[in-house]
Amino acid sequence: MNHITLTLVVVVVSLTGLFGQNYAYQTFKDRRVINTQSVETLPARTMDIRIAHRFGDFAGRNGGEPTFFGLEFAEDVAIGAEYGITDNLMVGFHRSKGAGVVPNGPSGLRQLWTLNGKYRVLRQTDLVPITITLSGMTTFSSAQQVEVQPDDAPSIIQNFPEFGHRFAHNVQLLIARKFSPAFSLQIIPSYTHRNLVAFNDENGIFSMGVATRVQISKVFGIVADATFPFSDFRTSDNNFYPAIGIGLEMETGGHVFQVNFTNATAIMETDYIPYTTSNWLEGQYRLGFTISRQFRL
Repeated sequence: MNHITLTLVVVVVSLTGLFGQNYAYQTFKDRRVINTQSVETLPARTMDIRIAHRFGDFAGRNGGEPTFFGLEFAEDVAIGAEYGITDNLMVGFHRSKGAGVVPNGPSGLRQLWTLNGKYRVLRQTDLVPITITLSGMTTFSSAQQVEVQPDDAPSIIQNFPEFGHRFAHNVQLLIARKFSPAFSLQIIPSYTHRNLVAFNDENGIFSMGVATRVQISKVFGIVADATFPFSDFRTSDNNFYPAIGIGLEMETGGHVFQVNFTNATAIMETDYIPYTTSNWLEGQYRLGFTISRQFRL
């Protein structure tokens, strides 16, 4: 009887190991959806060179034909590289313009240097229903210090009273499931902390994001995401709105190209989560694109 029990245990363990290796592949095609991160990490010894761009308002009073639908302006530009240390651990370094000062609104930071990292804790298999990845970033502003008056609230954080005030941080828990070859869904609880904020603002912001991907052909996919800050201050009455995006993604070998529309002017989490003040309903959305090219090192 003991031999039979032992044999059954060995068979069950073997089958569990066998089926457990059938990992979900490409829950998302890219490490980012539009604004949000995805659960994906780079394969080991792979480098990804990335360029992302956000133009000006497509419509509304600041868009339309006079600005060539926003194409004459660059709200934010990011250039960076990411590297897979292992299949589950990656790091990245980026430089972005930053959203900067919003007319009649809060002040963001310019000239942002961002160090980010992601670690995939759990990966979806036949027996594991979800993929979980931890993501974190620290952003440093190298913008020139600006002398401001005490009542100049929109620009107060540009004064940088202390060196540490140049930093902002974001941590996220990315939880996703690939329901079928054509559909993936992800939720993103997140916390953002800025070391210096304007009067009446808050240093720490919790938020919840959601992202999805729908594969429509072998090459093309539709992606969408939204991020909702949990904040009594960040309401439409104070001209704050959730960052919402929708885009078309194209993959050709090691090259991923995405064209999107989003109301977020900024690209990095430490920038777009606190400072999205554009309203889709007023035509304050913009064309953007992302180019990603991977190299095996």
